[in-house]
Amino acid sequence: MKLKLDLHDIFNRGQDIDRALHNIIQEAVAKRAPLVEIIPGKGSGQLKKRVIRFLEQKEIKALYHRVEKDSKNFGRLFVHFRWK
Repeated sequence: MKLKLDLHDIFNRGQDIDRALHNIIQEAVAKRAPLVEIIPGKGSGQLKKRVIRFLEQKEIKALYHRVEKDSKNFGRLFVHFRWK
């Protein structure tokens, strides 16, 4: 199971971005999903930086295993979870 979050529609609404990111991480935890795909898009890179800053918050970082930047598509991130 892979969850997907496309941020193209809310790229300029800060609170909506944070809420969407928080919701997708919580959904992954609830469903024990092994992977979340987040699509900030290519653009200037500011949205991607914002997503990475969100994921690096201490309380969020404790929930997932690692973040992978897609080598073939600059506008996509993968968040990997490890469940016991």
